[in-house]
Amino acid sequence: MYCNEQMTLVFRRPCENMEMEGVRIDKWLWAARFFKTRSLASHACELGRIGSNGQRAKASREVRVGDLLQVKTDAGDFQVEVLLLSGLRGPAAVARTLYRETEASRELRVQAAEERKAMPHFEGEWGGKPTKRDRRKLDRLRGRV
Repeated sequence: MYCNEQMTLVFRRPCENMEMEGVRIDKWLWAARFFKTRSLASHACELGRIGSNGQRAKASREVRVGDLLQVKTDAGDFQVEVLLLSGLRGPAAVARTLYRETEASRELRVQAAEERKAMPHFEGEWGGKPTKRDRRKLDRLRGRV
């Protein structure tokens, strides 16, 4: 993103003419919208949740076009191929053009989502602070009295 003479914001297409050789992996993950902040992306690298071409990736590792990345997030596990490079976070429509998810990865995420939906959802019976009577029942249950 940059400003031209008329002071309007212009979004550049990320690396269309391949002027960039590589981008830090934490920057690319942030630009591709896998993580909300760059610090979360670098923290995921530290924890070993990011892999590049079958190896664990540090945050400073360079991503190049054609690399295969394994990304583990709260949304699921992704296996993606890098199509374009960008160090700038733009609109979501542009972020989707930076990578292509493999078919196997997509199928596994759909299957995991279906399994989560099929699991029963339990909610607690307690609605706030226990009464004196409830505490006595809990103490008896735990064998304290």
